[in-house]
Amino acid sequence: MSHIYIYSPSSAVRDKVAFRLGVRRLRALGHEVEIDEAALSSHMRFAGDDATRVAAIGRAAASGADVALISRGGYGLTRILPALPYRQLAKAIEKGTRFVGLSDFTALQCAVLARTGGVTWAGPALGEDFGVDQPDEIMQACFDDLLCGQGEGSGWRLPASDVGKLPIHRETGLAALQLNKATLWGGNLSVLCALVGTPYWPSIKGGVLFLEDVNEHPYRIERQLTQLLHAGVLGRQKAIVLGVFNRYKAVSHDRGFKLQTVVNWLRAQLKVPVLTGLPFGHVPTKVLLPVGETVSLMVDGRDALLYWG
Repeated sequence: MSHIYIYSPSSAVRDKVAFRLGVRRLRALGHEVEIDEAALSSHMRFAGDDATRVAAIGRAAASGADVALISRGGYGLTRILPALPYRQLAKAIEKGTRFVGLSDFTALQCAVLARTGGVTWAGPALGEDFGVDQPDEIMQACFDDLLCGQGEGSGWRLPASDVGKLPIHRETGLAALQLNKATLWGGNLSVLCALVGTPYWPSIKGGVLFLEDVNEHPYRIERQLTQLLHAGVLGRQKAIVLGVFNRYKAVSHDRGFKLQTVVNWLRAQLKVPVLTGLPFGHVPTKVLLPVGETVSLMVDGRDALLYWG
């Protein structure tokens, strides 16, 4: 049984049915679930005013929980980054609390990495992932591995279109790639771009940068990638790994401009490999990724593996 602390550092919880279902499900799995006193607070679009949410993050850090899990993403963390209790967060991480979340949570993850070097986890949120009728089996298995301390890596199947863009092993004739001792970092593309040039930006060189986003049209995704490209961020990495970009609609004005167009353009700008298909983002099937951890990345044919065990 694990101790899971639920708190709301970003947007207000509107779907309270999903919130309660998620709590019941985690408790049914045998976990001790502690709910922050302000988890269901609401102030405009936020889960409480700024001071309320900063205090909630502090209570999560002081909880001694095995996992501090966000209720949901949304928006709100970038405006309170100067006030976060970084020493308390770093101490909690050192003592074993795993801070887990995605989307707007990317802001906290990058700030903690930049300020303290602490490792947090890109992964599920309570309502979106545990408060549904049937949680995804892969997501839940990865979460269980985290709770048991058994998570050592995440693998996925590359799209066939990726294979021709990678070096070919002379003996096997298969696509091959081996990168070692790289810092894994990234998260939501929009949130990352909002941090460029701030004290909360992790200046990572030689890393593996993973990216995802939701409700962003391909041209907006390209514009944000262009910002990171011109800022020199992308070219300093060992690899770029793209997760899921979804919930947008193509329009007649696109005239064939689509997400693959953006991927092709990005590859033409960079010498570093760009991989796609990572099962992470605003989708049911998502792996858990240690932001700030030293990892290795291996590709053998269409099989890709990030590992840190």
